[in-house]
Amino acid sequence: MKISTRTRISAALLLTTGLALTACSSSDDTAGTSSPDTMTEQTPDDMASTPAEDMDEDMMDPAAMGLVGPGCADYAAAVPDGAGSIEGMSADPVAVAASNNPLLTTLVSAVSGQLNPEVDLVDTLNGGEFTVFAPVDEAFAAVDPATIESLKTDSATLTSVLTYHVVPGRLSPEQVVGEHATVQGDMVTVSGEGDELMVDDVNVVCGGVQTANATVYLLDGVLMPGM
Repeated sequence: MKISTRTRISAALLLTTGLALTACSSSDDTAGTSSPDTMTEQTPDDMASTPAEDMDEDMMDPAAMGLVGPGCADYAAAVPDGAGSIEGMSADPVAVAASNNPLLTTLVSAVSGQLNPEVDLVDTLNGGEFTVFAPVDEAFAAVDPATIESLKTDSATLTSVLTYHVVPGRLSPEQVVGEHATVQGDMVTVSGEGDELMVDDVNVVCGGVQTANATVYLLDGVLMPGM
């Protein structure tokens, strides 16, 4: 089918007329409005953060929460919410709080009778106020597997090791530096300051984490009492 020259010209005229009308309409619509020089559009990036946003940032800031240790931000990112998070642990007694924390599964197994049925410290830990030095799973993974295997039947040694990680009373990061008598009976030494705290020769990953009855310091190694 052929399109005549007249048809093409008519179409072109219609298009030209339409564009002219559109331009006139646009000019009329903008008459009387403020020019870009007199009116600045506010974008989301220009808006100040809301109080709620500021509060969320504070919740993710370890220093604002009274925490110390180079791994606090990583912990908050790995467990951002739920019962095992920094905020969530504060609602439960320490053994329950630890059981909800995916970084402490080996420790929980050791204190709850799962590793050795004759060693169950859950009621003891939940029944008072303590400072708990809690090795993360990677810390236990670095221990000789033969040693872990022996603790499945050596109840006295397992109890000694676990109670050496517990100090009566709640010690904040400002109070924890120094020598402290453990539930096991030996003294444990905390040294350093700020994000460079050490317990004996083990580093604090994140300390000052609160539970309902304890203050917890996550460690990158397992403490060993003098036996």
